[in-house]
Parts: sequence; structure tokens; C-alpha cells
Amino acid sequence: MRHILIIGAGKSTGVLVDYLLKKSEEENLKLLIADKNINHAKLLGQNHKNAEAVELDIFNETQRRFYIEKASIVISMLPARFHIEVARDCILYKKSMVTASYVSPEMQDLNESAIEKNIVFMNEIGVDPGIDHMSAMQVLDRIRSQGGKILLFESFTGGLVAPENDDNLWNYKFTWNPRNVVTAGQGGAAKFIQEGQYKYIPYHKLFRRTEFLDVEGYGRFEAYANRNSLKYRSVYGLDNILTLYRGTMRRVGFSKAWNMFVQLGMTDDTYIIEDSENMSYRDFVNSFLPYSPTDSAELKMRHVLKIDQDDIMWDKLVELDLFNATKMVELKRATPAQILQKILEDSWTLQAGEKDMIVMYHKFGYELDGEKRQIDSTMVCLGDGKMQTAMAKTVGLPVAMAALKILNGEITKPGVQIPITAPIYEPILKELEDYGIRFRESEIEYLGYNPLSL
Repeated sequence: MRHILIIGAGKSTGVLVDYLLKKSEEENLKLLIADKNINHAKLLGQNHKNAEAVELDIFNETQRRFYIEKASIVISMLPARFHIEVARDCILYKKSMVTASYVSPEMQDLNESAIEKNIVFMNEIGVDPGIDHMSAMQVLDRIRSQGGKILLFESFTGGLVAPENDDNLWNYKFTWNPRNVVTAGQGGAAKFIQEGQYKYIPYHKLFRRTEFLDVEGYGRFEAYANRNSLKYRSVYGLDNILTLYRGTMRRVGFSKAWNMFVQLGMTDDTYIIEDSENMSYRDFVNSFLPYSPTDSAELKMRHVLKIDQDDIMWDKLVELDLFNATKMVELKRATPAQILQKILEDSWTLQAGEKDMIVMYHKFGYELDGEKRQIDSTMVCLGDGKMQTAMAKTVGLPVAMAALKILNGEITKPGVQIPITAPIYEPILKELEDYGIRFRESEIEYLGYNPLSL
């Protein structure tokens, strides 16, 4: 049998495992599901005869190498910072590897070694990054094959709550790592290019510079800029493009409300709050407000943020129970971002049976035969409220498909890479349609840049 080692039994791994188990008989597969918590691995294995759960501490070199040496291919579903340990062992034992994470500088440094060992290191093949790359390159390559010149490319993705479970004033619930949501946009200004001009948005302004997007059947969304939209300019073959912008989608109104936390400093992850474990939620809020012997935290908050009492922004803050004097933080040596995350998880955690939603939106502006045109392409994927979440489907399925294609010799180019060539993206996008992950395209009047973003 051919052994697929899957390291990490987190939320996005279930669909991946399910896909491979359904193909295990015809493809002669044995899945080895490894996790520090063996119970998580056993749950995903479903007592299937072609699945085995094992306990694996990724920092135990002997244990890690034992399982990697036995594998035919390795899938790493670990947090991104841990992939490199797995990758180095894959080089040692000449094993191809697949991850959904961004290519780190350390991973890129292994490119020549991977080529020398004739193994494939496929990265960025989840949803974003992943499906966004493949769906964008499919249209970009098609336009170029017709002789078109790309003028504009904008791409947006959002992990959101499904409409039927959208029941809070923020129109948002956590569908992936809450920490990444709380710290989004930090670490430098967002940068992009618009009508040939480089543009920069510092973090403290990021959530007040949004673009509106309408998705048929799902209403209106807003998007704020990703940190570095220029990262893929050369990768996508867009060095001379006039407008290149990538962003994150939310429901309209989220960004304006989130900006209140940014302006107060509650999303900061760079310092420790003293005596944080003994703070109430109200104490935490008050620590960011001016001292007053008479004014309440509520009054000071409204004054600092300039919120009228009848403003929905105030209702959004109250809904989070921020001013509760009895709920305790209970986190030792916590940063503001960590405390805010805990508070938000009280209100924004998906409950059993609730569904999530992935929304993706691409805009392609181009010139063909002297005429400017635009294609808008959208994809909406809904979860089922159980193990088959939209996030798990859109991350796990392309990872599993790529791993199987590498194992079967359908993807052979060695080295560290991402899925931006037709032999990779065409069959995977076609197969994803069988699982309801498909894009709808519409030709519209060329709109060019959005003046609201300038």
C-alpha cells in the first residue's frame, strides 16, 4: 500500500481525511494520521480499516523521522511555523510534501535541495492562499492566451458566518483562527498599486479604507486591504499591471466597528497587561480609558470614541458584554490582543450546527482589440454545520487532491512551488466543482479603479 502521512488533526483536516479515505481502496492508500493528541487523530480516522492514528510530538526528532521515512508522501496541516521541521526531514528521506501555508523564506531556501532530490514541495494550496491562486491564474492565462493585456486585478476572500446563522450586530463569527482575526493587518502598512501609483495604508487607517462588493444572492460586502498586495505581482506575471489589490471581505459595517478596538489599542500584541488574570472585562476596557473619579467606563468610552448614545456602534460594543464587572479575563501575562480575543470568543464562536461561509471575489480588467473589458468572478461555499465546514472543505480538498496527484505522478515538477500553472490548477479546479466549489463569471462594463480607495 501507499502510505500518506498526515501531520496535524485540526479543524481543516477532517474533510481532507474523508476525501482520501473514500479513495483509499481504488488508490491503494493507507492514511497515517499523526497528532500530539491521539484522540483527535482517532476521531478523524473514523475507525476506517485504511486509517491509523498515531501520537506524534513534532519536536521529537526521532519519532518524527520514523514516520516520515515510512511515508510515500507527507501532508503537513500543522501551524505554518512548524512546517520547516517536517520539510527538512522530507529532504533527508526524499519525500514530497504538501501544505496549505504561505511559502516562508526558510521553505524557499529548500528549493534547490528539493529539485536535487526530485521531490515536490507544494505550498499555498488551501483556500487563501490556494483556490485564490488557481482561480485567478485560470482567468488571467485565458485572457492572455486571447491576446488581452491585463490592466487590473483585484482579489478578495472572506471567512464568514452563513446567512442563516448571522444573528449578531457585527454580522461575524470566528470561522478560523481567532488570533489571526484579532491581529489582522498588523506588522506594517498595507501596500498596493492603483492606476500606476503605489499606495500605502498604515494600520491605524486600514479599517476606514474599504471597498464595497456585491455578490448575487448574498448581498453586499466590504473589503479592507491585505498587508502586501504586491507579493504576487511577478508570480502572476503582472509586473506591468496598473492596479493590483488584494483584500479581506467582511459584511458592511464590520470594519468601522472594528476600528474602535484599533484606535483604543486593544488589538496590540506587543506588550503584557499587568495582573491580567485578576482583571474583569470591565477592568480591561477601563485600562484604555482616561482616569475620572466620577465618569463611568461607558461614558468615557463614548466620549473617547465620539459615539452617540443612539449610534449602532455603541450597541455593537454593548452586545459583546465588554462592561461586565464579574466576568474575569483569567489569562496570565496576557497581551491586549489575547484578552480581546477571549472576550470576542464568548460572542463569536460558532455553536453546534451553525454554518460558516467562504466568499471569494476576483475582478479582472483588461484590454482586447482596443476595447477595455472586465470580468468579475465569484465563489460562495457553505458549510454543513458539522465536520464539513466551508473552511475545512476549501482548505482540505485542494490539499488532498494535490497530494494524490503528486503520488500518482500527475504533478512531477520538483522544487518549492505554489499552484499557478495550468497542469496543476485545471484538474483541481474541475474536481472541486464536483464538491460545489465553483466560480460564476460575468462580463461587465470596465470600471477601472475604485476612487473610494485612493
